[in-house]
Amino acid sequence: MKRLEEIDKNFAVNVNVNTENAVFYDCTKPPFTLYGIIPPNEEHDYFVRLDTDAAKKTSEGVEILNQKTAGARVRFKTNSSCIYVYSQMHLVNNMPHCAFTGSSGFDLYEHENGEERFLKAVIIPNAEDGVVTTEIKLEDAKIRDLTLNFPLYSGVKSLHIGLDKDAQLFECEPYAYEKPIVYYGSSITQGGCASRPGNSYQAMISRRFDCNYVNLGFSGCAKAEDAIAEYISGLDMSIFVYDYDHNAPDAEHLEKTHEKMFNLIRERNPELPIIIVSAPVPKTTPNWDKRFEVIKKTYDNAVNKGDKNVYLIDGRTIMHPLAGDSGTVDGCHPNDLGFYCMAQKIGDVIGKILESM
Repeated sequence: MKRLEEIDKNFAVNVNVNTENAVFYDCTKPPFTLYGIIPPNEEHDYFVRLDTDAAKKTSEGVEILNQKTAGARVRFKTNSSCIYVYSQMHLVNNMPHCAFTGSSGFDLYEHENGEERFLKAVIIPNAEDGVVTTEIKLEDAKIRDLTLNFPLYSGVKSLHIGLDKDAQLFECEPYAYEKPIVYYGSSITQGGCASRPGNSYQAMISRRFDCNYVNLGFSGCAKAEDAIAEYISGLDMSIFVYDYDHNAPDAEHLEKTHEKMFNLIRERNPELPIIIVSAPVPKTTPNWDKRFEVIKKTYDNAVNKGDKNVYLIDGRTIMHPLAGDSGTVDGCHPNDLGFYCMAQKIGDVIGKILESM
């Protein structure tokens, strides 16, 4: 029996990439610019999202998930008519409820006329051998300002970008807001289950406002431990978005940790805008209501102390009225529609903050 890609060529993935006319460049070297990621060095031979010592002190789960490259981007400018992606990967995740293009794929965007628009997804037939080679053919050889987003749920050991032999390569334009927004939270923060990296809600907000960001979402492992709170409090950030409700085992855990982490970050960053978000659940229950009251108490106490840079978003309202119960893949993790809803609600607050800066 014929395979689907033999019946419909649009589902075929080219695994025979001809790189004879390409020159490959290490993405960690100028004029490429990395965002949201720490490149390999003498301490680790893979990309990480936060300091490895801080990750290890937090938990074994965070130490492992630190190697998943959610939120990482490389930006550059070129007039190449083809972009080749050659990556050596590890910790590759192929999850049954998450598109492989999101968990383990890259995607490419072009910055043009003040907006970023999607160009192509790097579709990987499989990454079991740990090597990905893909060719992205563009319409012509005009100069483009490009962003390549890294996978959300897999690790990357190296990334080389190939260009036409006669192509020019330049440094990218900076973000309008270069100081990053830092997001801390659960698997939802990490990007599960967006169909592509560029469809995580942070990426959508970044394109909307041309702002830099760091994704510190740790699937199942964001529990506001002292070590991660200490690390985040020392980061140079423009806004902090605080959303680990889904990973707290219960309301009692939130009671012990939520305001404690908030107070530490506020003490170290007196003027930092902090956005508190409760779990974006499509349907509320007494459990989520109880948890929200704990989170709201952190906000209320801050406001009562005179804090004018704290904001609260009720996650129980995020999916409505647009997505409702169609905003997740499994009742928990957002699909692209759910992430769009998050990007709108959280983005509206971020936009007002950025306007005031």
